[in-house]
Formats: sequence, structure tokens, C-alpha cells
Amino acid sequence: MLRALADLTRRRILDELVQRDGQTLFEICARLATKYQLASTRQAVSQHLAVLEGAGLVVTRREGRYKFHYLDTSPLDQIALRWPPRRQTGAEDR
Repeated sequence: MLRALADLTRRRILDELVQRDGQTLFEICARLATKYQLASTRQAVSQHLAVLEGAGLVVTRREGRYKFHYLDTSPLDQIALRWPPRRQTGAEDR
């Protein structure tokens, strides 16, 4: 999953799904091009989505000829459970 998050384009795709969940490939490509000036091909964005789907961060639903992409943040919960945040320590605690 961390490998899926390592790529800037994939993080931007996730950011776009946070803004508006349930987008098609065409919508995601258009938003990446307009907002970030990313001229990625549909095939490249589709491959990024496949990596995110493989990591469990994106789930899809087909409706006719359209495929809608949804963000699933539940795999990120596993990271927080494994490595819980530490409390902030002051200089006097060191």
C-alpha cells in the first residue's frame, strides 16, 4: 500500500476522489489535466487506478459501460493501528 502512495500522480488521484467520489476514468483524467496540468494518457491513469485498487485504496462499481471509482481509506487504518501516533514530548522529556 505504501508503494501505491509513493507516486505523486496516484496521490493526486486520491485527492480528487476525496473532493468528489465516484468518478469515471474520463472525469479523473479531465480533473488531473485541468487542476494539475498532468497530460497523462487514459491508459496511464487507468494503470495508476489499478495499482490503487490493488492496494485496496480504490474500489469500483460498474454501471453499464461506465466504471465508477471510489476512495476507501480503511487500509490506512491498519497503519495507524500498527504504528499509533506518539504523544508530543517537550524538550524537558528528552
